[in-house]
Amino acid sequence: MRVVQWSTGNVGRHALAGIAAHPGLELAGVWVSTPGKVGRDAGELAGLGRTLGIAATTDAEALIAIRPDCVVYTAMADDRLTDALADLARFLRAGVNVVASGPVFLQFPHGVVPDDLVAPIHAAAAEGGASLWVNGIDPGFANDWLPLVLTSVCERIDRVRCLEILDYSTYDNAKILFDIMGFGRPLDDTPLLLLPGVLSLAWGSVVRQLAVGLGVRLDRLEEEATRLPAPHRIEVPAGVIKEGTAAALRFEVRGMVGDRAVFVLEHVTRLHPDLGPEWPTMPGHGGYRVEITGEPNYTLDLHIEASDGDHNTGGLKATAMRLVNAIPAVVAAKPGLLTAMDLPLITGRGLVSR
Repeated sequence: MRVVQWSTGNVGRHALAGIAAHPGLELAGVWVSTPGKVGRDAGELAGLGRTLGIAATTDAEALIAIRPDCVVYTAMADDRLTDALADLARFLRAGVNVVASGPVFLQFPHGVVPDDLVAPIHAAAAEGGASLWVNGIDPGFANDWLPLVLTSVCERIDRVRCLEILDYSTYDNAKILFDIMGFGRPLDDTPLLLLPGVLSLAWGSVVRQLAVGLGVRLDRLEEEATRLPAPHRIEVPAGVIKEGTAAALRFEVRGMVGDRAVFVLEHVTRLHPDLGPEWPTMPGHGGYRVEITGEPNYTLDLHIEASDGDHNTGGLKATAMRLVNAIPAVVAAKPGLLTAMDLPLITGRGLVSR
């Protein structure tokens, strides 16, 4: 299958490497937004130490015109929702299937996102006869198939809680850390992520998909967030967090049935391991956890570490490979906006070392 990689940033460069490693995929093009990357070989942009024979370009029309089987869209979407949605609709109208890391609410928008926001995507998919699947590690695998599969060994389910517990100090993305999550900013300064309704927009899709997957009707979503200040100056690759500014964040999005939180999405994010010792922790630098309260009770921890030894690199690669490995299933699927429950089991078939 001929694939175009759209962007080569934190996730995109790992997707490039994944496309090159996949025996069923052929890299047909690479789109970049940075002029300095134009003309550079995809292998160089992916850090492979070898060339792939595909030069990066900013010519979007030329890439769409080659009619690839799929576009892997990993361009930043959090702070450019309108542009990202327009990009996705453009691909779909041209008959090109898409796997994408965002906007994250599209992984399961039903009951979460206003219809007028998603309607253009549905219309474009119908017009072009193409499919779109948005996923990753979180929102994505860590809180869709991972918990749903675990529920298959339950007798009774009282609550499903999905957690991301991570040290973000090595996550080198200043826009995400400072502008969107609000780290390094005064505690009385509300960042984009904590504006009313934004948590439910981003992760309410996770909670509602779990409910639908288990046949439960939710009454409402609730959200709550807490931040902690830096007890001293903290330096991370993305920048500096001054003493007294936000350095840890904990939030929940809850799916309520009556007064009971049946499905909970929780994030515990620290920029220093000593912050919030009373908050949930995991060994090492953290990872993802699924807790099921019922009969029996389950706790499942997922640790990720890339070959460079870093957990955040591992998370970025996991997001990329969740998309890349889904390409055959998405191309084969019916046209439209797909969710994890619309696809068959996605595996690493063909990737075993020989």
